[in-house]
Amino acid sequence: MTELLLRRFVRDHENTADPVVREGYGALSGAVGIALNLMVSCGKFAAGMITGAVSVTADAFNNLSDAATSLVTLLGFKLAGRQADEDHPYGHGRMEYLAGLAVSVAILLVGIELAKGAIEKILHPEGVEFSWLSVGILVVSILVKLWMYRFNKTLSRRINSAAMAATAADSLSDCVATSAVLLGLLVAHFAQVSIDGWVGVVVAAFVLRAGWESAKDTIDPLLGKAPDPELVKGIVETVMAHPEIAGVHDLMVHDYGPGRVMASLHAEVSIDADMAETHDVIDNIERELNKKFHLLATIHMDPIATNDERVAELRRTVAELAGKMYPGVTIHDFRMTEGPSHTNLIFDIVLPHGCSLTDDEARREMARLAREADSRYITVIQVDHSYV
Repeated sequence: MTELLLRRFVRDHENTADPVVREGYGALSGAVGIALNLMVSCGKFAAGMITGAVSVTADAFNNLSDAATSLVTLLGFKLAGRQADEDHPYGHGRMEYLAGLAVSVAILLVGIELAKGAIEKILHPEGVEFSWLSVGILVVSILVKLWMYRFNKTLSRRINSAAMAATAADSLSDCVATSAVLLGLLVAHFAQVSIDGWVGVVVAAFVLRAGWESAKDTIDPLLGKAPDPELVKGIVETVMAHPEIAGVHDLMVHDYGPGRVMASLHAEVSIDADMAETHDVIDNIERELNKKFHLLATIHMDPIATNDERVAELRRTVAELAGKMYPGVTIHDFRMTEGPSHTNLIFDIVLPHGCSLTDDEARREMARLAREADSRYITVIQVDHSYV
């Protein structure tokens, strides 16, 4: 069914890197969500009126809010698909994350209201009327929500969408919540034990949990989370596959929304190479990265001595010293100038995440280790920090 809907309503649906296609996915998800949630909500309202169960009515309000959040998701994808303009040169892709966050906030608010109503029912219990029609409505609702979970999960995986993942999580929590409501009705009928209020609390708990998990998933990219390790690995391997490149460092990945990723890095090249030819190689690598990973790459060339054995030997020595100073520390842009009384070692060090050393402490410690290795060594160090 999902594939049929995609072929019918999303043109070129397999080209998921295209912002226009992503907008189509969002529109489809939003339209389906609005229609099905309104249908399920109306059914549950009817069931709630028949039974008088607060848990059923609360679940109906939950689905009504889902219809509203589907509308927010649809609008979010529509805004995210807008082209870049003078005020937003990197586009509007993060609107998708904001839409996901709005969905999460709405889920949390609904959960709070459901909890308040359920607690009131516990404090002031009322009788619940049993109806097989209501049971049938709840069963159909569970089946519809299961399908919506699979539908939105499939779409979210296809286009790596936090907003759709949030919608899928909400649908799954709705399945559990409605199952609890159904169980409450059956227990009240067959065991003559009213647990309506307590079931309402369980429903609220699932809704709140879904809202919290969804909020975390959408806040992370807005704050600037670390890039996918597989993407980092792929970028480095692609660049290093070219024999003209001796090393890669200072890789940074900037996420301006799905399909709007930018990366910058430094590539070490031989100082003896023809700069015009090397520049041509760099241009080709940037185009290759764009084609392979759908990102805009900017590569800075760092000329280094690759054919001087003395420089290579000292570079290996300094790299070993850096690793002894703190695990995971690396060096790059190594250069040296030798004189009759001392040797200047000029290089950058990269401190990994979690390193307990300050920049000044790292400089002092590297200088001390270098002097212990040879009293003639004087270090000139630039401290960098890892962004991947």
